[in-house]
Amino acid sequence: MHKLPFFISIPHGGKLIPEDLQNDIMLSPFDILEDSDAFTHEIYDMGEHAKYVFKADIARAIVDLNRPVDQFPPEFPDGIIKSHTCYGKQIFKQSPSNDRIESLIQSYYKPYHEQIKHVLTQDPHIELALDCHSMASVGPKYSKDTGKKRPLMCLGNVWGKTCSEPVITQLSECFCASFGFKETDIQINKPFSGGYITQTYGMGDIPWIQIEISRELYLSAKYFDPQSLKMDINRLNELNQMFQAGLMLYFQKTQ
Repeated sequence: MHKLPFFISIPHGGKLIPEDLQNDIMLSPFDILEDSDAFTHEIYDMGEHAKYVFKADIARAIVDLNRPVDQFPPEFPDGIIKSHTCYGKQIFKQSPSNDRIESLIQSYYKPYHEQIKHVLTQDPHIELALDCHSMASVGPKYSKDTGKKRPLMCLGNVWGKTCSEPVITQLSECFCASFGFKETDIQINKPFSGGYITQTYGMGDIPWIQIEISRELYLSAKYFDPQSLKMDINRLNELNQMFQAGLMLYFQKTQ
């Protein structure tokens, strides 16, 4: 099987709460799902069709892999270790100790980033890297676009710093074709231009793009029950196939 020469990072799709923290958090299963990029493992994982797929298991509410390692509350409430979810819900009954924070960083944050660094230094043949996320359809409480309607997809290249305009435009056109989007359904760098992972690893020769897909496409009443947290797996499979088809089309057009 020919693998696409692509690197895919999915840092916010996990829902793991470490066992020693189970009694210390104030979040319900719905809160954890709501704060994560729910079901992005299922949407973006290309399996054997891509050369590299990295998926994080840890819940974003516990350790955020897409933040600098030195950002902590209270100065950075949305940093690597958070005090509140993006919807303003308190996460911990008591702030975790410095030792526990260091343990979380060593166990979950550093291994993820070390994997990325290893691949980038060892494989010169990667042609495209994607950091894959989902976004609320309307900007939540702790966002710069609170209350504003968002597009169905956002592609970010940090305003031209992590890949060229022709590359991101080409990818946008391919996703419009594979998802059946109108051109205006995909926005470039709005509302997200690229977070820590894209900014950190995307300044070299490999084109890096952050992808955000609207949860409107799958976390709606048609597909998802917020009471039972039951998801229509067929819809996730559809989105995964659309994602893969867009990348296959991109690969064909760029060879």
